[in-house]
Amino acid sequence: MKVLVPVKRVIDYNVKVRVKADNSDVDLANVKMAINPFCEIAVEEAVRLKEAGTATEVIAVSIGDKACQEQLRTALALGADRAIHIETDQKLDSLNIAKLLQKVVEEEQPQLVILGKQSIDSDNNQTGQMLAALTGLAQGTFASEVKVEGDKVNVTREVDGGLQTVALNLPAIVTTDLRLNEPRYASLPNIMKAKRKPLDVKSAADFGIDLAPRSTLVKVAAPSERQAGIVVETVDELIEKLKNEAKVIS
Repeated sequence: MKVLVPVKRVIDYNVKVRVKADNSDVDLANVKMAINPFCEIAVEEAVRLKEAGTATEVIAVSIGDKACQEQLRTALALGADRAIHIETDQKLDSLNIAKLLQKVVEEEQPQLVILGKQSIDSDNNQTGQMLAALTGLAQGTFASEVKVEGDKVNVTREVDGGLQTVALNLPAIVTTDLRLNEPRYASLPNIMKAKRKPLDVKSAADFGIDLAPRSTLVKVAAPSERQAGIVVETVDELIEKLKNEAKVIS
């Protein structure tokens, strides 16, 4: 079974995000970048399927500028067999990313596509669902457990009432939640081996897709600082402040 794992390059989650002085975008100058944490979980799950003998090949794919190859090499060090880089300097929205991934799915014909439920930069939570719609494949989102049994994959997901398990016919699309697994660290020998694993570079323009953006970034602003709370002595004082200062009751 072939497993395809899309990964995204994002600001490392330990780094405090800065906004450019002109509020045009997030400042990426001299900022540590990493694989999106949910994508890292997807890579780990695919590698575990291979280690269990269920999967035969794990392919990592990333879309973006040349710097994305750093994250693809990390995915290879974590256990992926080969990587595909779709190179573009254009900032793409979720639909265009899903359309490019659709082309990769058509070319590679994987039995399972595992990707993070969302990226920590845009937080759109759209690409997996859009890819499932474009390819016509079954989808299981927010997976906290994945079990492949024959020609089906059982995806357990957390819902308001507890846990829900859906059985999907393969091939299928699965998006990962935080509780699916804990990703491993890449060992030094595997990092060295990753340098020799195949990484194919393709141009996004070669796929014949209109990549014109469907949304416009107007402004980026840092969240306003939270004000310190206050302690009130009585219920009457609390009601007075809610009514006259916060103006949330009348």
